[in-house]
Amino acid sequence: MRTSTRIAGVLSGLTLVLGGAAFAAPAAHADVSACINQVERELQGGEAPESVRAACSAGYSGEQEQCVTGLTKGGVTNGTAVSACKVSAQ
Repeated sequence: MRTSTRIAGVLSGLTLVLGGAAFAAPAAHADVSACINQVERELQGGEAPESVRAACSAGYSGEQEQCVTGLTKGGVTNGTAVSACKVSAQ
């Protein structure tokens, strides 16, 4: 077998393996991160405090009311809190 054919086969296999891993990765982190990102855009104060992370995690767990309450206590407007908590639950 030619070296170029072998390299192409290896690269194709690697692409399939890594692509499959990306699809199989849990979406929890992405959803909580999306919630945190929405809050950080509103607060414009850099990295979100731990209370925001905890509230977004609660939203991911299905505790929407706890998520909204936690975010509004942290200074986030109700509209942004509701929106961010919905994103975390997806």
